[in-house]
Amino acid sequence: MTDMLDIRLFWIGFWVYLASFIFFTAYSASKKRPAGIIAMGLFIAALVLNTAALIVRWIVSSHPPMATMYEYSLILAWVVGLLFLYLTAKFRKIGLGVVISPILIMVLVIASMLPKRASALMPALQSYWFYIHVSLAAISEGAFIFAAGAGILYLMRKESSGKASILPSRELAGELVSRGIRIGYPLFTIGALFAGAIWAHYAWGRFWSWDPKETGALVIWLFYTLVLHQEVRGRWKEKTLAIMSIVGLLIILLSFLGNLFLGGLHAYI
Repeated sequence: MTDMLDIRLFWIGFWVYLASFIFFTAYSASKKRPAGIIAMGLFIAALVLNTAALIVRWIVSSHPPMATMYEYSLILAWVVGLLFLYLTAKFRKIGLGVVISPILIMVLVIASMLPKRASALMPALQSYWFYIHVSLAAISEGAFIFAAGAGILYLMRKESSGKASILPSRELAGELVSRGIRIGYPLFTIGALFAGAIWAHYAWGRFWSWDPKETGALVIWLFYTLVLHQEVRGRWKEKTLAIMSIVGLLIILLSFLGNLFLGGLHAYI
């Protein structure tokens, strides 16, 4: 019974997230405060369910829920949800939810199609380097995903005007794009690349094997290296950064799907 509870919590949370998106959309269209309050309440409830699903999964499997792509998807959704709540509280712009909630739902749609059965941790994963690798990768990709959401908002917003809006200003959206990338990049470098390579060395006897997941991680890192370099040098302005943040989201998605369909050393997850 318990081993099905985490899956039930996942599905309930999924539908509550979807309901929150509907109310965020209604709030964006009507600007009526009750719709926004309901949207935030539903989002918080869904995040609580997401958290509960992870905790129950941990109890059922007897290890941190990081061993499968399904579990990684749950963690990724959880990270994005926490970032949304933090930035909403900081900037008082719950209209962020109209873009962040559908991206989060997209992550959960992918999770819904993955195998969900909990299992014992295989020997290759029984390393603290593995947990460092996965946790930092999830946080960094969550930051990149949030940056993409802010990039979409930036492109949605017209030039600043005196009109009140529930959405963040173009300037704030551009700042969130930059912050997301600047936070995600060092964490991805440390977690996905360095910690991942050290874990691979202990698990398989080599630091790098060019399997699809590793290659995808390298492509992601090279892409954001270029983006950050161009921003720091002042060669790309806010609009270009917003567009590239969305391209980054697509690259992350392709890397994720590549691991599912192309096999390799990471195929078991």
